[in-house]
Amino acid sequence: MHDGGKIILFLIILLVLFTAPVWYNIIGGQAGKEVNPVIATADEPGRDKCVYDKEYMLGNHMNVLNQWRDDVVRRGDRIHVTEDGRRFSKSLSLTCMDCHSNKEEFCDKCHDYMDVTPYCWTCHIEPSLYGERVVVEAPEVATGEEIKGEDMTVGHPTGTHGEGH
Repeated sequence: MHDGGKIILFLIILLVLFTAPVWYNIIGGQAGKEVNPVIATADEPGRDKCVYDKEYMLGNHMNVLNQWRDDVVRRGDRIHVTEDGRRFSKSLSLTCMDCHSNKEEFCDKCHDYMDVTPYCWTCHIEPSLYGERVVVEAPEVATGEEIKGEDMTVGHPTGTHGEGH
């Protein structure tokens, strides 16, 4: 076994190369880095409670958004009613971005950390592109009333921020 040293050296090099991504994250990457997305409205009454709890939304928000998209586009079901009876419009722009209005400080922080590129903004207008104030004709919303002249910089139609939201 004259090649024993070469085999051991080869195995060590192979082990180092195979585990390089792990070492990179431990030494200089993002392993252990805490990501704290900023929710600008976290302390505002009526906007301090999400559609689902934080832990669920962390791992499932993309599933919620995909389900909402299918509900709205394929079935015309535009209202989500939570277990505690709160009603929300099934809309990224009108519901989610109302509280999570700073895309860079909320969405992008986590998506960049996780190295994912969601396709939300291929159809939806990014909040930073709203500019002054964009007014659109809104369909029936959570209150069940027809609201016209919805303010997209705020998100929810006037009057839907009520208690328990």
